[in-house]
Amino acid sequence: MKVFEYEKLEKATENFSKSRLIGKGSHGCVYKGILEDGKIIAIKKQSLGLQKIQDYSKLENEVSILSSLSENSFIVNFLGTSNNNSAKNETFLIMEYLPNGTLHEMLHAKIVPPPWPKRAQVAIQVAKAIEFLHQTKPSIVHRDIKSTNVLFDSNWNAKLADLGLALRMKNDCEDDDPCSPSHRSNSVTRPAGTIGYLDPSYTKPSKLSTKNDIFSFGVLLLEIMSSRKVIDVSKSPVSIVDWATTLIKEGRDLEICDKRMHVPWYMEGTIKNMLRIATRCVSTKKITRPSIQEIVMEMENVIVEPTKYPLWNILRSLTLLKRKRKRCRKDCSIITTTVTKTCAQHEGKVQKDMSRRTLLIREILADKVMQ
Repeated sequence: MKVFEYEKLEKATENFSKSRLIGKGSHGCVYKGILEDGKIIAIKKQSLGLQKIQDYSKLENEVSILSSLSENSFIVNFLGTSNNNSAKNETFLIMEYLPNGTLHEMLHAKIVPPPWPKRAQVAIQVAKAIEFLHQTKPSIVHRDIKSTNVLFDSNWNAKLADLGLALRMKNDCEDDDPCSPSHRSNSVTRPAGTIGYLDPSYTKPSKLSTKNDIFSFGVLLLEIMSSRKVIDVSKSPVSIVDWATTLIKEGRDLEICDKRMHVPWYMEGTIKNMLRIATRCVSTKKITRPSIQEIVMEMENVIVEPTKYPLWNILRSLTLLKRKRKRCRKDCSIITTTVTKTCAQHEGKVQKDMSRRTLLIREILADKVMQ
C-alpha cells in the first residue's frame, strides 16, 4: 500500500479548495487532486463532524478492507493513504479518479436518460462488483449499495465505491441463528445503510448477512429501470419497492419503465427479466432471495447477450419469423392439397354412383318396354 506525502496532496488539491470538491457524504468529502506528474486522483477526507469527535473508525475500516482486496475492474481502485500528523494523525484515502459522475446523476439529473442496453450493462457491472465482495473469504457485506455509490470511469463503465460501512463476515453463515459465530462476531456493529435501500429485516447486528446487499441491489435495479427516486414523498406509494412490486403482481411490468424512454420490442424480454430478478431480491423473506452468484449467472444468460448484440437479435428474430411463415405456408399447402384430393375423390365417387344409378334406371325402363 502506497503512502502519499500530505504536503503533495495539499498542493494537488490547492489546499483542499472548494473548487476541487467533487463529492460529499455523511462520512466524508472527496476532492479532485492533480499530482505533479499530471496524474489525476480522488482524495477522501474525513467529515468535519467525525473529525471533531475524533472518530476515524469508518475511514480506517475502509482502508483495512480496500487494502486487503486484489484489484478488480468493478470496484473503485484503491491507490494508497496519507496522514496529516499535525492534525492528530488524520487519515486520507487516495482512490482512482472517475470523471463521469454517479449513477444517481445519470438517472435523475441528466436531460437525456440512458438507453435500455446501457441500463442493463450497468446492472450487470454492479452485480459483478457485489459478487467479487461476497466471494472473498470471508465475505464482505457492502451495506451501502445505492446509485450515488456507483461511479463511471472515462469509458462509462460502472464501478462500486465507498466501502466505509462495509463489514467482513467471520464466516459465510447465512442463517438467522443468533448463536452462530458470524452473528456473535458482528454483535457490536449496529445496522447501517441508507433509508430506501436498507433491508427492513436488518434490524439488529445479529441480522447481518450478504442477503442485506441483495435487497439493496434489488432496489437499485428498480431505480435503474424506472429512474424514480427510491423514496419520493410526492408520490404514492412513497417507496419504490411498494410501488413496483404492486405493478409487477398485476402484470403491468412495463409501466415501471422510465416514461422518457420508448421500450423497443427487442428489449421487452430483457427488461421483464430484470424486473423479475429485482422482485426476488426485495422479497420480505430473506431466505428466498437469490445469491449474487445466481443473479450474475441469470443476467449473463438472459440479459447480457441480448443487449450486447441488439441488431443481431433483430435479424435473428426476423429470420425465425420468416421460417415460421414459410412453415405455415407449407402446412397450409399440405392441407389444401389433402382437401383438394379428398374433394376430387369424393366427386369421382359421386359421379360413379350417379352413372350406376343412370344405368339401373335404363335397365328398368328397358324391361318395362319388353313387357
